[in-house]
Amino acid sequence: MKYITLEEVCEKKTSNISQKDLKENQGNYPIYGASGLIKNVNFYTQDKEYIAIVKDGAGVGRTMLLPSKSSVIGTIQYIIPNNLLNIKYLYYAIVSMELSKYSSGATIPHIYFKDYKKEKIALISKSEQNKVVNILDTIIDVINKKKNQMELLEELVKSRFIEMFGDPIRNDKGWEITFMNKISIKRGEYGSNKSSKVYDGGYRYIRITDIKENGTLKEEKVGVMDEEIEVQKYKLEEGDILFARSGATVGKTFLYRKKYGNCIFAGYLIRFKLNLNRVNPYYIKHYTDTEYYKKWIKNYQNIVAQPNINAKQYGKELKVLLPPLSLQNEFAEFATKIDKLKFEAEKSLKEMENLYESLMQKFFKQN
Repeated sequence: MKYITLEEVCEKKTSNISQKDLKENQGNYPIYGASGLIKNVNFYTQDKEYIAIVKDGAGVGRTMLLPSKSSVIGTIQYIIPNNLLNIKYLYYAIVSMELSKYSSGATIPHIYFKDYKKEKIALISKSEQNKVVNILDTIIDVINKKKNQMELLEELVKSRFIEMFGDPIRNDKGWEITFMNKISIKRGEYGSNKSSKVYDGGYRYIRITDIKENGTLKEEKVGVMDEEIEVQKYKLEEGDILFARSGATVGKTFLYRKKYGNCIFAGYLIRFKLNLNRVNPYYIKHYTDTEYYKKWIKNYQNIVAQPNINAKQYGKELKVLLPPLSLQNEFAEFATKIDKLKFEAEKSLKEMENLYESLMQKFFKQN
C-alpha cells in the first residue's frame, strides 16, 4: 500500500480573524472557534467544505470538519486536500493522528502544520476512500444515536420524578421536610485515607475520581492498602449512598448496589447508611439530580482553597422531601427498569466505540 504525507496532499491556510472583529458583526455565515460555533457573521472565507485544526490554546489539536461558506478565527488553521483525497477520508485520517501529541508551549499550548506535515496517510482509490467514509459515518451515526438514547432515558427519569413528587424547591405537593441525618441509621461517615494499590481481585477502592458524572463507576479499578483492616469500617452495603465532599466535583453522588462487587470507599467521600423503613435509596439518589440539590450544593460550598461540604452540613442542612415510602418504591421500580435500558444502551455504545477505534486502527495506522 502506498503512503503519502500530509504536505504532499494538503494545502495549509491561516486565519487572521480575531474575536474583536466579530463584536458588531451579524449575518448568516457561521464562524468557528476552538469550542465550535461562535456566531453568524456577514462574511465567509471558505466557499467549500474544509478541515480546521485548533493550533493555539485550549483544545489544541482538535480536528473539525466544517461546512462551506464559513470561517474560523485566528487560533485555528485550515487544511484543504487536493483532488487525490475525499475530504471526509482525510478528516478521519487526521483524527486518527491525535495531533495534540505535537503540542508545545508552557503557558499557551500550540501546534503548527510544520510539526505534523510528515504524518502519513494510506493512499487508496477514491472508491475505496468512499467505502471507508461510509463505514465510519455509519458507526458514528449509531454512536450518536446511542448517546442520544441515554440522554433521553436520563430525562425520562427526571421527568417522572417531578411528575410524582413535584418540584423540591416549591414542595407544591406539601410533603414532609426532613434531613439526611433523620433518614439515616447513623450520621455521615468519612471514608478510608489509605493509599490505593493495583487491583488484585479483592475489594475495589472507590474514590471521587472513580465515579462518573452519571453516578456510575468507571471501568478501571484500584484496590486499597491494608484491605483486611479497612473492610471492617469502610465496606459498602446495598443502599449506601456516597457524597463527594471536596474538590471540583463536590456534591457528586453514588448509590452502591451489590452488582458493583465488594467495595471500600475513600476519605473524600461521605457515606450515609439510609433507614430503609423511611426511604428508598433510589429516591434519594435521584433527589440529588434535582435543581434544588444542585442549587443547594452551589450555595453551601465553603470556598477556601477548594470547594468543600462536610458531613455535618450534608446531614443537618440538606433538606429532603419525604413522600410516602410506597410512592418512593413505585418510583424506584420505574427507575430500575430505566437503568436496565441504560445499561444495555451503554453496553452497545461501548461496543460501537470499540469497533470505531478498531477500524480507525485498521484503516489509518501503518503496519
